[in-house]
Amino acid sequence: MQLSRPTRLGRAGAVAAALALTAVAMTGSAQAEGKAAENDAPKTAGPGDVVSAEPTTFQYWPGQPTDTSAWKIHYSSTSAGGKANTVAGTVIVPNDGKTTPRPLITYAVGTVGMGDQCAPSAGFPGGTTAEAPLINAALVRGYAVAVTDYEGLGTPGDHTYTVAQAEGTAVLDAARAAQRLPGAQKMGVSAESPVGIMGYSQGGQASAWAAELQSSYAPELKVKGTASGGVPADLTKVAEASDGGDNAGFVLMSAVGHDAAFPELKLDKYLNDEGRKLAELSKGACVGEILEAGKGKKIEDVTVSNPLEQPDWQQAIQANKLGTKAPSAPVFVYHGEADETIPYELGQGLRADWCAKDVPVQWQSFPGKTHVGTAIDGNGPALEWLGQRFAGQQTPGNCA
Repeated sequence: MQLSRPTRLGRAGAVAAALALTAVAMTGSAQAEGKAAENDAPKTAGPGDVVSAEPTTFQYWPGQPTDTSAWKIHYSSTSAGGKANTVAGTVIVPNDGKTTPRPLITYAVGTVGMGDQCAPSAGFPGGTTAEAPLINAALVRGYAVAVTDYEGLGTPGDHTYTVAQAEGTAVLDAARAAQRLPGAQKMGVSAESPVGIMGYSQGGQASAWAAELQSSYAPELKVKGTASGGVPADLTKVAEASDGGDNAGFVLMSAVGHDAAFPELKLDKYLNDEGRKLAELSKGACVGEILEAGKGKKIEDVTVSNPLEQPDWQQAIQANKLGTKAPSAPVFVYHGEADETIPYELGQGLRADWCAKDVPVQWQSFPGKTHVGTAIDGNGPALEWLGQRFAGQQTPGNCA
């Protein structure tokens, strides 16, 4: 998909229109990856250890370079099943001369697709990663940013799409990896850096799960707050809302992602020929192509029997439900009231669940705004809220 060169305001809108669960990915725009240069990594890597790193570049739009230093990294993390894995990502730091501890945001992107060419790191050098302008808004504030590619994007195996357990660890370990990266350490990214977690749509799920997981999985991170928007807090309800509509492709993507994380679910036995065809396409495609291929499909159109009616599938899907644990740091939750992709009630429900656990929740709704519109309008308030947390300001939230 070609976009004409927009104005500054138009650029944000055009790019965000390719965001998250309603995106149309610019397929074929990713640049070929060179072989990663090996670091002096430990023989047995632990979660967050840097396995390899090589210099890269970050453009927030094609032909718009930034005054930053960036590294494409591979780092150790943990799969949904609790096994060690390797995840790719990018660490970006402003070239502002700062060497004392600077804030670090670990950023979780919205849906890009399932093919390796769709990974955020693949598009950063050419400015084709959809959320790069939103990430740049953090960089111009002087923050370092770590962006995970998630499990299976740019690394062996299929992408474990919407499997929150794998996403949350990837997000937290990206922050650890940034703090352990020698080049970033020289520029003020350290274990003393205040950390913010941030993401929208799929990234809202990933960031919210990371917030719930952090105290037990990565307690050493100095997390000051989490900003999560458009959160698919209950995948069962998202599937019900998407089935047979314009976003139906995401239902199959999620099924493929869960099958990748938990092969014992045996997705293939539930699919008919059309389902197998779409599943194979999804594994190697970016989001726009997947959406087009799946548009209007109902679950019954691609299956011989519905896996979501089976106890093992129900258990796997419900294991992603957010709001069951209390984040240890304050949270900023936002959602568009006209969201056509992630039902507004899911944002309200997550707020209520966390408020009931005495979490300081700052909730902001966006009247009349769609899924993409809220991604645009919510980015500034989310960064402003995180900046207040980095500055040590307290927040009671607005649960009352």
